[in-house]
Amino acid sequence: MSESPFHDVQPGRLPTAAYAQRLQAAETPALTPMQAVIEAERCLYCFDAPCQTACPTGIDVPSFIHRIADGNVRGAAQAILSANPLGGMCARVCPTEELCEAVCVRQTQQGKAVEIGRLQRYAVDAVMQEGAAPVFTRAPDTGRKAAVVGAGPAGLACAHTLAVQGHAVTLIDAHDKLGGLNEYGLASYKTAGDFAQREIAWLLSVGGITVQTGVRIETVAQLQALSDTHDAVFLGVGLGDVRQLGLAGEESLAGVEDAVDFIARLRQSSDWATLPIGRRVLVIGGGMTAVDAAVQAKLLGAEEVSIVYRRGPEAMSASQVEQAWAQTNGVTIRHGLAPEALLGESGAVCGVRFAGQRDLGDGRWGPSGEHVTLPADMVLKAIGQRLEEAPWTTSGLFLRDGRIVVDAQGRTSLPGVWAGGDACTGGRDLTVEAVEAGKQAALGIHASFQAES
Repeated sequence: MSESPFHDVQPGRLPTAAYAQRLQAAETPALTPMQAVIEAERCLYCFDAPCQTACPTGIDVPSFIHRIADGNVRGAAQAILSANPLGGMCARVCPTEELCEAVCVRQTQQGKAVEIGRLQRYAVDAVMQEGAAPVFTRAPDTGRKAAVVGAGPAGLACAHTLAVQGHAVTLIDAHDKLGGLNEYGLASYKTAGDFAQREIAWLLSVGGITVQTGVRIETVAQLQALSDTHDAVFLGVGLGDVRQLGLAGEESLAGVEDAVDFIARLRQSSDWATLPIGRRVLVIGGGMTAVDAAVQAKLLGAEEVSIVYRRGPEAMSASQVEQAWAQTNGVTIRHGLAPEALLGESGAVCGVRFAGQRDLGDGRWGPSGEHVTLPADMVLKAIGQRLEEAPWTTSGLFLRDGRIVVDAQGRTSLPGVWAGGDACTGGRDLTVEAVEAGKQAALGIHASFQAES
């Protein structure tokens, strides 16, 4: 740790017992059976339901909720998981308030939507309990082989859907654990109880999926080798590179780091009390990652935490609910400030100077001429991620705006190669959209196998 009096970063800011208490308090509580039935009975079971149309995976929402009301929880879970094999995680992290619940008729009539996300979680959790009977049965082996690169939401959905159809899948990931952002990139209070790994174990239980962890595809030759040894390849590689501020001291000043690395460290820690945290934390960015990092910094005991965003609240990609959640947890959100200099003292960050921005209209913002300096012991960068260059930019894949171009079923410009998820063009980088992309690509691969047989 720096000896600078301006750099106050240390572990154990709270009593040991406080960490578990704070994490538990931040987690959205599960519905009890009685609460689930009462909430399910609020549903009008609409014909041509707008909630189903708003769901990127097309879950038959009225059907699964009606089954909960009837006490058929397993049937409800089957309806969910048939459309969304990662229905448990999506129930926890999807912005349902902007998707299915936003168009719920109860929202229009009463200003309070049916709690679709919590009902989905209730049903899926019930069938993922240890010892529960399998929901899916794998079809007979087809003799076809597919390689899935990346075990995030898109890759997991693709692998599971292919395996159910009877194809043999090799699931490859660069990390030691499967899950991608579900394991490494989400706030711990959203996926408490090691849910990401429990869901993965359930997905793999269908059979037919061989896992290879710690394997990074870095060259065109490696990609070609996969194509040569498999009948199809799916790329669910995500956005593995982090955008940088481009400011002096970004790489050298202690206390400056990427928010995704900060969150990953929290997710893999068994003892939050050992994690160093600044007394004054600035999170630069306006998305869900910024909110997750800021709230967790506050839960770790930081006294002052601010999210700083260069435009207005309406332009933030974090939902209104997420923004309110951050503020409820004591996080200050500052708008109209663009970082222009990192300030250091004795090799450690001690603040950030920002250039004020003003609304120019038509969604454009520009300098206001004002400058603001905010003190900080820790600066977390959450300004977005991008596709890693190697090997994708030299592989022959057609890219647009730094992402892989695919058709409606995920087919790329390379023969026999599909892709989906955040690495591809279109979409809002939502978990549920990545799941749908992986599922649709798997169905496209399966159709191509059938056409060839």
